[in-house]
Amino acid sequence: MVLLKRQTHHIFELLRKAPFSALMLDYDGTLSPFTPDRGNTLMYPGFGDVIESIIESKKTKVVIVTGRTIRDLTSLLEFKKPPEIWGSHGWERRSEDGSYYLWPADKKHLEGLAKAKSMIDNGFLDRYCEKKPRSLALHWRGISADETLSIKRITDGSLRELAEIHDLELRDFNGGAELRVPGRNKGDVVEALISESSTDTFFAYLGDDSTDEDAFRAIKGRGVGILVSETERPTCAEYLISSPGDLLKFIQNWGKSVEGGLLSVD
Repeated sequence: MVLLKRQTHHIFELLRKAPFSALMLDYDGTLSPFTPDRGNTLMYPGFGDVIESIIESKKTKVVIVTGRTIRDLTSLLEFKKPPEIWGSHGWERRSEDGSYYLWPADKKHLEGLAKAKSMIDNGFLDRYCEKKPRSLALHWRGISADETLSIKRITDGSLRELAEIHDLELRDFNGGAELRVPGRNKGDVVEALISESSTDTFFAYLGDDSTDEDAFRAIKGRGVGILVSETERPTCAEYLISSPGDLLKFIQNWGKSVEGGLLSVD
């Protein structure tokens, strides 16, 4: 199901033939390492300069697709001209011109989310909670086993009950769980970008988490999905990149391909 990273040269052959391209990138776990300090999770060294050069070439549309809020992610980016960002798993969009849009949600879903937020605010979970416009994410990466167990008990109890009553999604991710308004995901981002682009655009999506599987499914047959992971796992992606160094080389080769330059040798 997953192809080894040394086979990614086929991607650059397709890229060279395409008149235009779109590179969609997850942030946490893909462009940046996982860390308990979410407010200081910067991109791996060298990534920012390479991505910025691709943006400036104007031959590839670079889009960052994240589970974070756009406001949260923007504070971590240091681009001269920020790329398009889709936040909160596709609920938020900030275009390159700075325009912002938040998709509306049903009253029933928002009421359930408000009840969950009130419960979290009035208990010990508040310090572990990331509050977003259409979801609440509980993070347990880097904390003790006892604390993690306490969070999981409430997640599997009160939060799951609220999810069932208000038709909300309760989804696990790498290092936590998230109570989400249903109806949008990263696959919707891929669908939207494809529908807005010319038919001869070459697409690629890179991500590491289970939440990126929606995007991998959406891009099948219309571009390439690339799993960024140290180990292979069941996935809808077609390719595997297994280290930050290999990912940096991939992004560098992407920039060289759209400019017609020579690729780096694996």
